[in-house]
Amino acid sequence: MNIIAKIHTDLPTKFGLPRQSSLIDELEGLIIFEPEYRSAEALRGIEGFSHLWLIWEFSEAVRENWSPTVRPPRLGGNKRMGVFATRSPFRPNPIGLSCVRLIGVEKTANSGLAIRVSGIDMMDGTPIYDIKPYLPAADCHPEASGGFAKEVEGHHLEVGFPEDLLKKVPKDKQNALTALLAQDPRPSYQNDPERIYGFCYAGLEVKFRVDGEKLYVTDIE
Repeated sequence: MNIIAKIHTDLPTKFGLPRQSSLIDELEGLIIFEPEYRSAEALRGIEGFSHLWLIWEFSEAVRENWSPTVRPPRLGGNKRMGVFATRSPFRPNPIGLSCVRLIGVEKTANSGLAIRVSGIDMMDGTPIYDIKPYLPAADCHPEASGGFAKEVEGHHLEVGFPEDLLKKVPKDKQNALTALLAQDPRPSYQNDPERIYGFCYAGLEVKFRVDGEKLYVTDIE
C-alpha cells in the first residue's frame, strides 16, 4: 500500500472533525498528490463524476494492538459495539472511507494537478491511499438500514455566535464553521454547561460551551 496523496484541510487536529463525511458540504479539502503520482493521465475523465470515494489512513490512530469492541462516542462512550459494526478509527487496519463531492481539478504552482473536494471529515495532512468514483447506480441504497447509528442521527445544536466574534472569521469560512459547531464537536458523554471547549479551525482557535441544546461561542483567537 502506497500513499498516493495527502489532503489539506482547515482542521489540524482530530477534535472538531465531523463524525462522517458529507455532513458539512461547506468544509473543503485540497488533495495534493505525491510526486510519483502527479500524472494528468491518471485524472482523465474524473470531472465527469460528482462525488468520489477516498480511501485513507487514520494516521493519528495507528496502534499495534486492536480490540474486537469499541465505545462509539455517539452512544455516550460507555456502550460497547463490535468494531466491524462501527466506523471507529481504532481498527485492526486504520483505514478510513469517505464519500466527498468533487468541486474540480485545479493546477497548483508547485504540486501539479490537485483535486478540490467538499464534505470532508479528515484532518490536515491525512494520507490517502486511493481515489475512486462514486457510482449512484451501485453505491446508492435508499432502502438501507442505519442500525444503531440511526438512533443518534440528526442531532444539531443551535449556535449562538456573537457578531464581533464572527467577524474574526474569514467570510468564506463562516458558514462551514457554524455548521461544524452545530454538529456538536464535544464527546457525547461530556455535558458540563460551564466547561469551555476549544479546537483549531483555519488558523483560529475557536472556544465554546454548550448548555442544553444551544452552543455559545465564547472566544475566537
